[in-house]
Amino acid sequence: MDILIVDGYNIIGAWPELRDLKNKDLASARDRLVEKMAEYQAYSGYRVIIVFDAHFVKGTEKKYKNYKVEVIFTRNNETADERIERLAIDLNNRKTQVHVATSDFTEQWAIFGQGALRKSARELLNEMESVEKRIEKKVKNIQEKRPSSKIPLSDEMAEIFEKWRRGER
Repeated sequence: MDILIVDGYNIIGAWPELRDLKNKDLASARDRLVEKMAEYQAYSGYRVIIVFDAHFVKGTEKKYKNYKVEVIFTRNNETADERIERLAIDLNNRKTQVHVATSDFTEQWAIFGQGALRKSARELLNEMESVEKRIEKKVKNIQEKRPSSKIPLSDEMAEIFEKWRRGER
């Protein structure tokens, strides 16, 4: 099994679309990153965990799943880097390959020492763009080959079914 651990705010700060969104609304940038990583997870089969520093979200440690992506906000006085290093150690075993997406050079060396592989923010962005193009191509091929539905669906119903298919609530 492959696991991708994403340094959330590092990626948001590195990807142009998310950086621009962050300047307007940080919560929207986080949500958009989770959506993109859900697409990545669905296409690649990787288990995806996104880690955010708690200093932008007050309160105690939070964990939740959104689009089947695990999202972790660290405890107060715990950095995302510390949590990522601990996750890399805890999740690494013979059957699992851990990948960490961050452009933090110090963090890259720390996780590399734990046996995890690193992906820079740029590498992940390029991979994500490639995944999106492949998904778009697949959807287009399916739509061209698919006979028209015998049951007409409104756009609203089609969207509800698509959310169910993706595991959203």
